[in-house]
Amino acid sequence: MPSHPSVAWLKRTETLSGPAYKRLAQALEAAIAEGELQSGDLIPAQRDVARRLGIDFTTVTRAYALARDRGLIEGTAGRGTFVRRQTGEDEAGLVDLSMNLPPQPQGLNLGALLRETTGLILARTDPAVLMAYHPGAGSLAQRTAAAHWLAPTLGEVASERVLIASGAQTALTALLGLLARPGQTLIVEALTYPGLLAAAAQRGLRVIACPMDDQGLEPQALAQLVARHAPVAICCTPTFQNPNTATMGHARREAIVEIARRAGVLILEDDAYGLSPTEPLRALASLWPEGVFHVATTAKTLSPGLRIAFVVAPVARVAETSQALHDIAQMPPPLMAALVTLWIREGDAQKVLDGVRREAIARRRVAAEILPVALGGPESLHVWLELPEGGRPGLLLEGARARGLSLVDAGPFRAPGITREGVRLSLGAPPKASTLSRALREVAGLLATGNRA
Repeated sequence: MPSHPSVAWLKRTETLSGPAYKRLAQALEAAIAEGELQSGDLIPAQRDVARRLGIDFTTVTRAYALARDRGLIEGTAGRGTFVRRQTGEDEAGLVDLSMNLPPQPQGLNLGALLRETTGLILARTDPAVLMAYHPGAGSLAQRTAAAHWLAPTLGEVASERVLIASGAQTALTALLGLLARPGQTLIVEALTYPGLLAAAAQRGLRVIACPMDDQGLEPQALAQLVARHAPVAICCTPTFQNPNTATMGHARREAIVEIARRAGVLILEDDAYGLSPTEPLRALASLWPEGVFHVATTAKTLSPGLRIAFVVAPVARVAETSQALHDIAQMPPPLMAALVTLWIREGDAQKVLDGVRREAIARRRVAAEILPVALGGPESLHVWLELPEGGRPGLLLEGARARGLSLVDAGPFRAPGITREGVRLSLGAPPKASTLSRALREVAGLLATGNRA
């Protein structure tokens, strides 16, 4: 068996010249540049490197410090030293405030937990079973665990109604294919998830934008649009709406459900952030189980790398929903589904969620201090800067990029006919809170400059 790449790269030092610490740093840099080492790879501890190469520990320390200064590696006490994550924004030298993802959980070693859980799964499960095709949308154990996980928003729900999917985008795409035929109408929020707009366009659906206020869909406007256009479904995100952070109160949720129920219009509930608040609100599906298709995801509550979504369908439509998911993606990834299931059963998922929530709260406080005009709940993963129409957000994005920031404006989120302007700032992507703080101060400076102009 070949040596693990996290060790094999050390041989590169034999063909280099110069001081030992420089040769070691150069070997590491070359291994990363040529793909031998990848973002996130754990590299050997300094004492291990010193032993393997027969050099002083201080020489290795100096080499690692040089590599860290060059942005090649990063270390965390108790976790080790890793090849630094390199994204397109990193390579362009930008701080990413455009990608909406949860921060690393506070007070928890996610890497150690992943390694431990994966080891437990492989120790108790035949790898041949894990690597085979699996019929259906999740096993009984997975669906039962998912029902338990969703209880804070859905209450008690039968596991037979819960289906496992390979991510929320897969689930939304499958549901649109199930619920609507080309040419039929969907009502969506005026600013909505770009993935939903893309899936609707791909299927030739007619999209109608519903006006929004600080709690999301406006009931009076929605009732009028439903009566006028006879849609097949209403699509919405009731908690920490993406991008403008609106959250429906309980009375608003009841009003939206009542409008849909009276008209006989289904609701597609994209509840990506439903479990984020410390005290989650009741999902729309809990108010009308017969008429709401509920989608929740682990990507926004636990980690973006966990591409698992839970679909809760009305009892009468479970079989056809399962078939729709199968037609799109065959099955959820078995190893990932097993990992999430074990996390839920052992309480680790709750620990990760609690850690993500603590970090999200801390980052939201920083945003509130630096940008008090930004909208967003105390546990929101993103905030929204409303701009006046004609406010030229392109200039703000251009100025931000010149200062090393990557932002996203309202453009990708606008439903047809909407001209609303604004900028969404994602708080979870920067790896460190200090980086986020510096980035937000740059945004605040740009806003102040724009206001003076």
